[in-house]
Amino acid sequence: MTDVSDGVLHTLFRSDQGGHEQVVLCQDRASGLKAVIAIHSTALGPALGGTRFYPYASEEEAVADALNLARGMSYKNAMAGLDHGGGKAVIIGDPERVKTEELLLAYGRFVASLGGRYVTACDVGTYVADMDVVARECRWTTGRSPENGGAGDSSVLTSYGVYQGMRAAAQHLWGDPSLRDRKVGIAGVGKVGHHLVEHLRAEGAEVVITDVREDAVRRILDRHPEGVSAVADTETLIRTEGLDVYAPCALGGALNDDTVPVLTAKVVCGAANNQLAHPGVEKDLADRGILYAPDYVVNAGGVIQVADELHGFDFDRCKAKASKIFDTTLAIFARAKEDGIPPAAAADRIAEQRMAEARPLR
Repeated sequence: MTDVSDGVLHTLFRSDQGGHEQVVLCQDRASGLKAVIAIHSTALGPALGGTRFYPYASEEEAVADALNLARGMSYKNAMAGLDHGGGKAVIIGDPERVKTEELLLAYGRFVASLGGRYVTACDVGTYVADMDVVARECRWTTGRSPENGGAGDSSVLTSYGVYQGMRAAAQHLWGDPSLRDRKVGIAGVGKVGHHLVEHLRAEGAEVVITDVREDAVRRILDRHPEGVSAVADTETLIRTEGLDVYAPCALGGALNDDTVPVLTAKVVCGAANNQLAHPGVEKDLADRGILYAPDYVVNAGGVIQVADELHGFDFDRCKAKASKIFDTTLAIFARAKEDGIPPAAAADRIAEQRMAEARPLR
């Protein structure tokens, strides 16, 4: 990489979205690896965050994404009560075309060269099998298979955390954490979404689903011939009459200038990352009386799981930690009410306070 735009440098050094401790540009010509490792904060401990493998349009776009994702992980890890700061890595390229064992091993060597300041895991475009390869060169790798000392699929605890966030929202809004007889709309019933359906149906909630993949929808409907229905698309789902909770569990940016005005649900609580399309959407939700459970708080079950791998994975221990998402979400709603701000802003304040208090005096 020969040039980084002034926009990226401005973000890194001169904007409120910056403040990153370290950004590492990695290149291995033999394997074709081009990667960016961004460490936003180590105030709470080693930075922890996944590795995204994506065909970015430019190197500048890749750096900007790494910066944004790393910062988000600082807040997520802080709110999850983990002794980890935030970091993220991106590998530039189409994983279907350029991902090789040699490239992943080269990437592992770069992560290892940081001496534990950054702990990596899976993200978009990388999987458990990939982390098994990376771990051959780097012991600071999580998200590995059970056969290789890891915990495997993290979607079980991610969905459980989202479910706890929904229960907290119900407690705050309706005075009862039960979701029985509530109507919940889920956009995206893949790895996380289909587990969320199970939690909701076990409690007696009515569930409405949609997904771009017909097979994913059919799998849910076949398993739940009663209590679950499907609609054609997300646009239909968010307009469904009588919806109590909307759970975006697919792509980011689900809450935007087009969707917020037509939402029928009184609560938004889902697993998707970066649900707020731009600053100000959180206020739009609050102005409409819609309670928003911040995404990086309720979807933290997965990062709780991968962090636990570093101590010898124990599912029951992780589930107990993920259960605390209920209390954390309630605390955010209480802080938002006390400060007169949206829950997303309250979550940021609490996370920033924890990071600031952990920073050693100089």
